[in-house]
Amino acid sequence: MVDADRLEKLKQIKKLGINPYPGNAFEKSHQASDIQNNFSKLEGKKVSIAGRLGPIREHGALTFADMEDYSGKVQLWFAADGLGKSYAHLKNIERGDFLGVHGTVARTKRGEISVKVSDFVLLSKALRHLPVEWFGLKDTEERYRQRYVDILVNKSVRELFLKRTQILQEMRAYLDEHGFVEVETPIIQSVYGGAAAKPFKTFINDLKMDAFLRISDELHLKRLIVGGFEKVYEVSKDFRNESIDTQHNPEFTMIEFYEAYADYDKLMKRTEEMLVRIVKKVNNGSLKVKYADTTLDFTPPLPRVKFRDIVLKETGIDINKENTEEKLLSAIKKKKLQLDLKGVVGYGGVCDKLYKEYVRPHIIQPTFLLDYPTEMIPLAKRHDTDGTKIATMQLIAYGFEVCKAYNELNDPMDQKQRMEDEMKLMARGHEEAHMLDEDFIRALEYGMPPTAGWGMGIERLTMLLTNQQSMKEVILFPFMRLSEDEKHKHKKKGKK
Repeated sequence: MVDADRLEKLKQIKKLGINPYPGNAFEKSHQASDIQNNFSKLEGKKVSIAGRLGPIREHGALTFADMEDYSGKVQLWFAADGLGKSYAHLKNIERGDFLGVHGTVARTKRGEISVKVSDFVLLSKALRHLPVEWFGLKDTEERYRQRYVDILVNKSVRELFLKRTQILQEMRAYLDEHGFVEVETPIIQSVYGGAAAKPFKTFINDLKMDAFLRISDELHLKRLIVGGFEKVYEVSKDFRNESIDTQHNPEFTMIEFYEAYADYDKLMKRTEEMLVRIVKKVNNGSLKVKYADTTLDFTPPLPRVKFRDIVLKETGIDINKENTEEKLLSAIKKKKLQLDLKGVVGYGGVCDKLYKEYVRPHIIQPTFLLDYPTEMIPLAKRHDTDGTKIATMQLIAYGFEVCKAYNELNDPMDQKQRMEDEMKLMARGHEEAHMLDEDFIRALEYGMPPTAGWGMGIERLTMLLTNQQSMKEVILFPFMRLSEDEKHKHKKKGKK
């Protein structure tokens, strides 16, 4: 709530003819950290700094305040004998206000590094009290809704998001150094595809047509491979209209790359190279990362396990034998395994559900899971030696799906048949089946070279490398349901 006392002070400031929100730039000569780190060189020198005021301490004719900018904080030293009439204006200045300051770098009698202020200007008046760290902002939901305050008072949150930025920077740097070209593909699509997911539907008024927010950028990136690019990548915002929980958010960030003349073995090596680079960067040079109740070791080579072998180990079901939907459902029933199969149809869908419920949670150390059944990923190429499996890998750590890669299906006839099979599953009620994309099939008919593709969710990796148990902690502004206050306001508008 806007503070009444602050509003009164705002009123007084305006009466004095002072603009509390001036439009002119304030030229800073230094950051707060410059003064702290280079005091011996700057002592006695004039500086100009700007930032947000922290706690203010009055001692008669002297006032001290902390000023914080992006780099850190430094103490301000206001003296009545040096400021004259303007010293009285401090009574209208409070914690949270932004000031621009000119002054001299000095030490107080207590030896505290300070800027002794010669003049100051109010740059922005804050009308709400700032909470004092966790004591004023403990509620998790409130932290997410008011992330601007969360970052302001909880420095560890700011550091977390700087690490997220580092992760993306290192990924981009690796791909750029290895000859990949960064591209952009459509977010609004007439046909969605590239993943097993439910889309968000929208409508383009001018064209009078339905459209979708992309669930993946895969099919457009592969079109670029058809068009002659050999190495492409995109950092994309994707949207999936699914459950919201600790590992899912409707909007999330993916990085995908596609490499012609490569296979999934090569992409496993690239994954290890990237992870070594990224993990060391954000984890003080170590490849061992503390997460929850364990330590994850990203030291290559990472273990490789066949999908069929680990399903057999964890459930006692051999998918090589239980190789139809009916057989698999019968085996699940015999083993008395409890699965919610609402909206799940087809052998691939049941296989995926079984794996996610009874297998994936048991994979703790970073592990490559290989060679899924063909029905699980209709865009992946079949194994040359076993057509019931696809040449695919997925990196799992602490039960998280970190990244996925596979040899891309480039046989247009096989691709069309598998997409048509997906449409049949959709007609049976499969909510995450792939659509038939005729234009993509046409692109493949022009010829696509052997290609391997790779995708990773940035939030999941950031969670693992920063020891966060909820995806909302690593998204600056996670999507939130309406608060009770917002619901009430919406109801009132509806009545009008």
